Amino acid sequence: MTPEALPAVPNETSSFDEIYAAHYGDLTVQLYAYFGDRQEAQDVVQEAFCRAYARWRTMSRFDDPVAWVRRVAWNLAVSGWRRRRTVRGFLGRQRPEEHQVDGPEPERVALIAALATLPDNHRRAIVLRYLADLTVAEIADREGVPAGTVKSWLHRARQALAAQLALTDAAPEEDPR
Repeated sequence: MTPEALPAVPNETSSFDEIYAAHYGDLTVQLYAYFGDRQEAQDVVQEAFCRAYARWRTMSRFDDPVAWVRRVAWNLAVSGWRRRRTVRGFLGRQRPEEHQVDGPEPERVALIAALATLPDNHRRAIVLRYLADLTVAEIADREGVPAGTVKSWLHRARQALAAQLALTDAAPEEDPR
């Protein structure tokens, strides 16, 4: 069975390896888009899966163990971001940067910067909808809000991104599944 053929919500016969293979990449992309640090995204998703593996006997009976892994990964990423922010503030007061490294392409920088300006709920909705391929209903359930609220967040986020990225043809409204 290929990872693409696995259901988003595993059944009793899904093994940890199948869940890991099917969802590691998607979760990593989601966190990378949200936080803008690929290595950190890989690390926190890996850590979340390690924690899931340690509890797999219990977790395998969950309706959606991937949702648990996603939540743990997001929580780890937020905690790490807070720690790094504190460290950067401290180090920034200590000494100037000595080394310069080539950065990512300008388009990627612009997208990550534009995503960072969105309110947290709008940014989460965009990441979950377009990178995690969750439906509006799934996002609404995850966030604990009505589907109409999620549609509003997505609409406002798309408008803000289009304005910030100076897109002439804004992305068309899509099917609100």
